[in-house]
Amino acid sequence: MGVPDTDVLVVGGGPAGLAAAIAARRKGFSVAVVDAAVPPIDKACGEGLMPDALNALAELGIQIPAGIGIPFRGIRFVGEDVSVEADFPSGYALALRRPILHQILIDAAEKEGVDLLWGTSGGQLSDISARWIIGADGHASQVRKWAGLDRWRRVRERLGFRVHYRMAPWTDHVEVHWHPQFQMYVAAVAADEVMVAVLCHDARARVEQALEFFPELQARVSEAPRTTMERGGVSATRRLWVVTQGTVALVGDASGSVDAITGEGLGLAFRQGLALADALVAGNLDLYEVAHRKLARRPTFMADLLLLLDGRPELQYRALHYLARHPQLFRFLLALHVGQLRSPIRYFDHGATAAIGAGRR
Repeated sequence: MGVPDTDVLVVGGGPAGLAAAIAARRKGFSVAVVDAAVPPIDKACGEGLMPDALNALAELGIQIPAGIGIPFRGIRFVGEDVSVEADFPSGYALALRRPILHQILIDAAEKEGVDLLWGTSGGQLSDISARWIIGADGHASQVRKWAGLDRWRRVRERLGFRVHYRMAPWTDHVEVHWHPQFQMYVAAVAADEVMVAVLCHDARARVEQALEFFPELQARVSEAPRTTMERGGVSATRRLWVVTQGTVALVGDASGSVDAITGEGLGLAFRQGLALADALVAGNLDLYEVAHRKLARRPTFMADLLLLLDGRPELQYRALHYLARHPQLFRFLLALHVGQLRSPIRYFDHGATAAIGAGRR
């Protein structure tokens, strides 16, 4: 199949590219999405939608059908001898398998009239005519390199590995289990399936090896059969100097990213797609540059704050115990994290810094 001439060409058909395509199509542009892969496409990341991500999907006209995925109402931090949890101030989040989310976005794009061209290689794009080109082709973006945008001002990388187990969930929170050198995540993604993931710096680490450091968690999953092969990927906080050049713009991981510890990757990508569509209507990608920087501030700040605890055993121990003694502070931090706090600065100056300071004394 040939690639049609179009107003907007999106290179990359993952969640970021599909969201950007839907947003542009809803503004009246003709849109084509090209991807060398063919669905269903599974990856190691993107199985949680925070409340603001669900709100962004709603702005794109997308509702996750009832009965798909598992709602969760908050976050629980678990240390060696301590735990603390908080609920979202309003709304809920949703965990679901990445291929299911991808298919929902594909269906929404088709409904909006986006041309979806799967199995299309880069060599087939040479003759296409497009007013705008959107690079949504991930961490190793070829569009970014081609446009001369591959200039990083900051890179901090880790690795993530995940696997699923056939078992009944035991919690309606996402659990983050802390170790001095890595974190493990647990989330129910179906009524009979639980995802377990590890974020670390060691390329040799795997989920089952990491579970040895968490005997209680290991005992829960030890008898449960795996439902998926273990997958891995890069978890990174990355920032580019600029994300546009001429008529080219980048979205999603192609435009930079935040560490997966935040759970904000999908929501950030969806918001970028909405902001980019507004800039296309105005015919001014400078507006997207400004919006992109603004959108990244909160998740980048939260990633930096959480990663202060990574690799610092004493700080991690003191901070988790401080939060357990002051659960209202943990509730505040979660509200800040999901953008449901109106005036965070004064409270943060007098509260959150105390948790970090507690680890330095």
